[in-house]
Amino acid sequence: PTLGNYLILPDLMSSLKVPLSRYIFNSLFISIVSTFFYIIVATMAAFVLSKAKFKGRNVIFWIVQFALMFNAYTLAIPRYLIFSKMHIIDTYWVSILPHMASTLGVFLAKQYIEGYIPNALLEAAKIDGASHYRVFWSIVMPVIKPAWLTLMLFAFRDIWAEVPNGTIFSEQLKTLPQIVTQITAGGTARAGSSMAVTVIMMIPPIIVFLISQSNVVEAMSSAGIKE
Repeated sequence: PTLGNYLILPDLMSSLKVPLSRYIFNSLFISIVSTFFYIIVATMAAFVLSKAKFKGRNVIFWIVQFALMFNAYTLAIPRYLIFSKMHIIDTYWVSILPHMASTLGVFLAKQYIEGYIPNALLEAAKIDGASHYRVFWSIVMPVIKPAWLTLMLFAFRDIWAEVPNGTIFSEQLKTLPQIVTQITAGGTARAGSSMAVTVIMMIPPIIVFLISQSNVVEAMSSAGIKE
């Protein structure tokens, strides 16, 4: 074992156009903000699809399940065209907005809500005068804590490691994974440094996992998903 690969990182990073701290900030900012909005949007949508009664509810949920079959590669071109029309290319929004519409969170949270929140509990809250938002924040969110902690783990892990393709060009907006890609491109001479940065990048997802690990199995089993 050696710390040599870590000790040479400051000199290697000194040649970057912007400080390393900027890349770290971008990664943390995008990961935290995207994960937060991802959880809020997913749980709100799941609550409505699970407990609200309106026409087309089942159709919408079928669309949500159908969307699970698509990955980032198949959506790359449509996303770029949409972002271009919205004039958000080369901004933080291009990294945040796509995750707010992720359907896995809606599916998982809906299954959990249906299994753990009886209608009688919601009716009792409404009789006491609680609004829909009060019911959601004071009753639904605490009860489905294992579900949204699981979503937090999955979302943060994926967003932290994501490398934007063709949407971020400004060096001020690039994230840490993009720097790892540049270091790796240096070949065998930088293999040790590349692995050192990769280990450093593993730390935040591991911390998030340690926080949420006790809730993951419970949420997966309630949603009918087997590991």
